[in-house]
This record gives sequence, structure tokens and C-alpha cells, in this order.
Amino acid sequence: MAVKLKAERREDYQKSYTKQIREEGRIPAVIYGNNKEPQTVSVNSIDLLKTVRDEGKNAIISLDVEGQSVDVMLHEYQVEPIKDELIHADFYIVNMSQEMDVSVAIHLDGEAEGTKEGGVLQQPLYELAVRAKPADIPEEIKIDVSALTVGDSIMVSDLKEGKNYEILEDENTTIVTVSAPDAEPVEESDEDEDKEPEVINEKSDDEEE
Repeated sequence: MAVKLKAERREDYQKSYTKQIREEGRIPAVIYGNNKEPQTVSVNSIDLLKTVRDEGKNAIISLDVEGQSVDVMLHEYQVEPIKDELIHADFYIVNMSQEMDVSVAIHLDGEAEGTKEGGVLQQPLYELAVRAKPADIPEEIKIDVSALTVGDSIMVSDLKEGKNYEILEDENTTIVTVSAPDAEPVEESDEDEDKEPEVINEKSDDEEE
């Protein structure tokens, strides 16, 4: 089910107006895609951030543009680096009956048994490329790692594909592994430490005048 978000049409492109709507807590945005004419709008930045935080970046958003609804996904956004504030967003119009390719976050569940033995859990892959209809895109893909011991790994081929989406990654790609702990450094023996340093070119008593 799509989450709702309100938008207002934006027809004034002057910098002064853009500054004004940002001061009001809104950001400029563009709606495009699916062979539709692009629309320029503005949305409440806090509402948008809350939607993405609660529903995930692949959430289907029913964008209410002054009484007319359009199903979209957040495609791109821009953040002002100094203030770390959202300043612009792009929404892509989706066809709910057509499959699309997206990246879905991987979430690891549990504590690997191997880490209790000193092993190191490593995750080379943090997102999984999948193909699905918009309504079937998972918010995240959970993987249970609790049974992994030292030397074990989980690859894409080990995943059971969901009923409503297709995994596009190479099946030989490693997602997570538990590697053996690094070897401990060899400590110097006390015997070596007790040895006095050899003095080079030291004169003997017989050589002294």
C-alpha cells in the first residue's frame, strides 16, 4: 500500500521564491518518468524524510498534487553539505503493473557463532539488486547469520528467492563471511632481552697503555 504525501505545484522558478519555500520548510521537487510530462512541485522536507525513514527508500508514495494522485518513488535527492539539509528531490512515476530493477538493503539478523570464538564477521555486500513490481519490492532483505562459524559464508546462491521478486546479483557473490582471527604477533623471549649488547672495537686490558 502506498504511503501518502502532499505536494504543491510550483510555477515560479525565481531564486527568491525557491529561498522562500525552503524557509517555509518545503523543498523544490520534480515529478517525471513513465512517458509523462514532468511536473515541478514542492513538498514538506520533514514529511518526506519521515516517509523515507519509516517506509524505506523504495517506498511507493502516493503523491497528492493538489487533489490529483500519482504513484512515485523517490529517485534522487540533494543535500546541502554544510547544514546537512535536504534541498531538492526527484520523484519517478511508476507503473504498478510493470517490473522494475532496484537495490534493496541487506539486514543481518543474529550474532554469528564464529564471532564468539574470535572470528571476524565481514559483509562485502550491503545491497541486493532485485527485479519486482513496485508493490512487491521488499523494504529490506533479512539474512540470519547466527549459525555461521569460522570459515563459513553466505553467498547469493544460498538465498531463497522471494515469491514476488527476482534476485539479479551474480550467484557467486559473497554477502557475508566469518574469517579466522589474525595470528598473534610472536613475542621476544626473556632470554634475548637479558643479553648484553656486544661492544664493537672495545680495547682489552692488555692493549691499554
